[in-house]
Amino acid sequence: MTYRRPALARAAVDRAAERRSDTEWLADAWARAKVLRWDGEKVAVDGDGVLVTGPEDAPAERYFLGLDDDDTPWFAAVGPLPLGTFGATLRDVGTRLGDRDAGLVVHAIGLALWHARHPRCAVCGEPTVMALAGHIRRCPACGAEHFPRTDPAVIMLVHDGGDRCLLGRQPSWPPNRYSTLAGFVEPGESLEMAVAREVHEEAGLAVLASQYVSSQPWPFPSSLMVGFVARVEYGEPRLVDGELEEARWFTRDELRSGSVGLSPGVSIARTLVDGWLDAPAGEVAPTVEP
Repeated sequence: MTYRRPALARAAVDRAAERRSDTEWLADAWARAKVLRWDGEKVAVDGDGVLVTGPEDAPAERYFLGLDDDDTPWFAAVGPLPLGTFGATLRDVGTRLGDRDAGLVVHAIGLALWHARHPRCAVCGEPTVMALAGHIRRCPACGAEHFPRTDPAVIMLVHDGGDRCLLGRQPSWPPNRYSTLAGFVEPGESLEMAVAREVHEEAGLAVLASQYVSSQPWPFPSSLMVGFVARVEYGEPRLVDGELEEARWFTRDELRSGSVGLSPGVSIARTLVDGWLDAPAGEVAPTVEP
């Protein structure tokens, strides 16, 4: 199976982490920066991708995102979008963004949502302040440092080794929408263990083998989706934990017919399904496009 690279697993900007503690350099960089604008729900975009502004009139809350090939600094500014500009969600435009913009947007949104949800110290409860150009929060009261969290989740294309894959649907989804199985990794659990547990919990099936495919950041608010293909012995699914409304087997022809609603292209779920659809029956060794 050959998989395209997931839509949000792309980047073309050096994060330049060594610059985050250099306040003098950051001040100079801000004066000549290109700025991505985010209002908490949408990013400012234009017809070509992310709308780029200068530092003038940008909100005070800002994060350093890195340097491009021309040594131009990139920042994200969080606050109202500039008047007259168009805003879009990452789900809306993720597949239309180039490598540079895709990497910048997921970086910016992940930081912004983490800051919004973690204003206080987890040690003593006092308010924290942003530091390292937006990449940590410090507690002035007890000195604790808090770093952006990333929650690993496994997502897997379950198949029988032949011409069937297993998809499920959640009650909140539009009618006839199906997708791959997925779930968060629990403490003390390997990724492969999580794949086997989630398949058993959601569909009552035992995983015979699983193989890593690719990963993709999913900043809603802080997930890293780790994609697998998982072979199971064919059997009728049982909804063990009640998280799904339905789980059922589909043939390639059924999915190719267009009669089944699948996840949008911005998701790694769609990457996994499309890769399986394009592969000959029985081929299980995954590769990813460079």
